[in-house]
Amino acid sequence: MVHYDDPAWQIAQRIRFDFNNLMADTIGEAHGFTEAALARETEAALAALAAVQARRDTGWLRWMGLPYQPVDDLLAMAADVRARFKNFIVLGIGGSALGTIALKDALLHPYHNQLPDDARGGPRLYVLDNIDPDWLLALLDVLDPAETCFNVITKSGSTAETMSQFLWTRGLLVDRLGEGRYADHVIATTDAARGSLRPLVDQESYRSFMVPDGVGGRFSVLSAVGLLPAAVAGIDIRGLLAGAAYADRISATPYLWQNAALMYALTQHLAYRRGKPLSVMMPYAQGLRTVADWYAQLWAESLGKAQDHQGQLVHVGPTPIKALGATDQHSQVQLYIEGPHDKIFTFVTVEKFASELPIPAWRTGQSAVDYLGGHTINELLAAEAEGTALALAAAGRPNATFKMPTLNAFTLGQFFYLLEMATAISGELYNIDAFDQPGVEGGKDRAYALLGRPGYEAQRAEIETLRQKRKARYEI
Repeated sequence: MVHYDDPAWQIAQRIRFDFNNLMADTIGEAHGFTEAALARETEAALAALAAVQARRDTGWLRWMGLPYQPVDDLLAMAADVRARFKNFIVLGIGGSALGTIALKDALLHPYHNQLPDDARGGPRLYVLDNIDPDWLLALLDVLDPAETCFNVITKSGSTAETMSQFLWTRGLLVDRLGEGRYADHVIATTDAARGSLRPLVDQESYRSFMVPDGVGGRFSVLSAVGLLPAAVAGIDIRGLLAGAAYADRISATPYLWQNAALMYALTQHLAYRRGKPLSVMMPYAQGLRTVADWYAQLWAESLGKAQDHQGQLVHVGPTPIKALGATDQHSQVQLYIEGPHDKIFTFVTVEKFASELPIPAWRTGQSAVDYLGGHTINELLAAEAEGTALALAAAGRPNATFKMPTLNAFTLGQFFYLLEMATAISGELYNIDAFDQPGVEGGKDRAYALLGRPGYEAQRAEIETLRQKRKARYEI
């Protein structure tokens, strides 16, 4: 049995941040940082950390308390779902879905849904994070709604994509089971008291969990939003929270050279100031591919802002780019090494995978083939990761690596929290609000207006004005 509070075990599971390839000693002063340059920024970095810590568990920083929440109710609900349903479907988009997708891909069997029931040990897990009609309808070819539990996730209850999915799936359930029985197939995760979904929960007697106050969608993976689907699928959610709690402690360290979240935030910010607005995250593990998707939302929605804290127009924000090693060595790395000096790179490696796969020896007489025999796929992937990092360094391209000892619930929870902390600190360094998303709301409002939602008449009028300006000759 894992003892998550064992200090020796925690140290062995600690994620390391290797930033040698960000330093001028390695890549030169044109694009690298000197120790003196980092020292000059230490005071500002520590002030940003202090500002975040001073507001912890208040306002939109209540996600900082999630590692310490009780989970008995979540586990009890998960056990009930596991015993009664063959399928568990998450209805959600953005922060209501990306964390669960990342958890599924990182910690479940890569072919979880295809495993036989006895090998899988619980329901199939699907996450419907888009509204493509062909994609949604195709789901009915592989599962029976009567054997399915639907988890509708939206804090506001007004997310058009999620609620349209819910209206569709509710219709399926009512048709199959009737008005009196369908509600047992629905679990809602929404605001405790406000929003459009909560009254429906009360009216229809859905089972429900709350999205805590002060926890925005992109920071909600360690709340019921991510933890309930994870627990249903058999993921160790206590391990996730233990890893996050460990990251919380080490991220509070007021020493730049001992705090990975702080050093990551600072070096990313300095690279941006030096003309590198593109931030590439490239895990070298198939299971971490969608963690990079989760990171992209976290980084983009939090740090891309028009105004600073004083209301001045600044239009700041690094652009996250997702890549996967070794796959994207064959699609993107040519650009990264020889293209513009406008990027900073973050690799994520796993030092010990759950499996080791030997490469059989076969003496073909072809030197480009024969050298592989006797090694392992694990060794090859590690060599590919290090080789790419070194090639970038040789070209003067700044890159750093998060090194996971292994990929498990503890290290993944730790990684989620480290990046959330780095994001919050970055907001202070950029002098912007990392927790609002006015740009997203603008697009939503116009969609509401196009579909005739009451209260959005002004946006509809604006749309009609823009439509009048469109010219047929500008469409080919």
